[in-house]
Amino acid sequence: MNIRKEEFGKLEDGTVFAYSLENDHGVKVTCLDYGCTITKIITPDRNGKFENIVLGYDNLEGYLNNSAYFGSVVGRVAGRIGGAEFTLNGKTYSLEKNENGNHLHGGLKGFDKVIWDVETEEKADEVSVKFSYVSRDGEEGYPGNLKLNVTYTLNNNNELAIQYEGISDAATLLNVTNHSYFNLSGDLKRNILNHELTLKSDQYLELQENLLPTGEYADVEGTPFDFRQGRFIRTGAESEHSQNKLAGGGYDHPFVLNANRNEEIILKDEESGRQMVVETDEVGVVVYTSNQLTGEDAIYGVLPRKHLGICLETQGLPDAVHHANFPSWVLEKDKPFTSVTTFKFGVV
Repeated sequence: MNIRKEEFGKLEDGTVFAYSLENDHGVKVTCLDYGCTITKIITPDRNGKFENIVLGYDNLEGYLNNSAYFGSVVGRVAGRIGGAEFTLNGKTYSLEKNENGNHLHGGLKGFDKVIWDVETEEKADEVSVKFSYVSRDGEEGYPGNLKLNVTYTLNNNNELAIQYEGISDAATLLNVTNHSYFNLSGDLKRNILNHELTLKSDQYLELQENLLPTGEYADVEGTPFDFRQGRFIRTGAESEHSQNKLAGGGYDHPFVLNANRNEEIILKDEESGRQMVVETDEVGVVVYTSNQLTGEDAIYGVLPRKHLGICLETQGLPDAVHHANFPSWVLEKDKPFTSVTTFKFGVV
């Protein structure tokens, strides 16, 4: 087990470093102190060939020039807040409008666009990087001074755990996630249409034209949103279902999980043999199949295109602050927040 630190680039307010965590089996996770951004995850296929399974860039400029949130931690609130405002304890707060009059992924300068403080730890059977950041009262419009820790831990069971810990000196909102785009083919050799996804979920959230939830829970039964027995991403991308078409040909939908810490999310790529099992204590997962992915900056030598990656964003349900029937993301004053999502990499 080891951690390697090296310079990745420079910003006006500091130097950005990359931290590479590697276990005794050769599995490697590289992340930046800029946005807690995961740039690479190197895992073997069924033949033992090690390749990268996430989307990212070779240089800092790629992350600065593009807004796809590759591998970053997003917040204070992941997803959209309708109208970029909310009311908390009788006071209305206005947030930065950074997507069609709404607030997306923490605003213009969310957690993905700042340099975090870093501590590293090496043990016999695991290595970890702990990122820390203080989001000041009023930042992007949110109340309260919020201290957040994000810890990435890689162990010898080929598991990557992401732990979030937060506390605020005033009531605020908090709903964070990691926005990695996965492609288990290895080094982006193929798109993700033949990836098979299994979810322990009986319901998903219907979306409006602006991709905000309508507030209605929809049953997956008999639809392209039924992943309970496994389903290829292709079936949704090619579906005529109104919700798949609304999302741009695929998925950009929140699913309500009916199990936690029990192999509730499984992604497989039959051709490479790679499998990733995701376990979380969050209530939901947003499945996004990169339906809107475009641009001219190459992603490790591959031009951006639709369906090149899949995001599995474990989190609270989007726009919950406007829907009383969704679990709340309100973080009360001085009340600790903690959440853990674990990714286990293997082959089948």
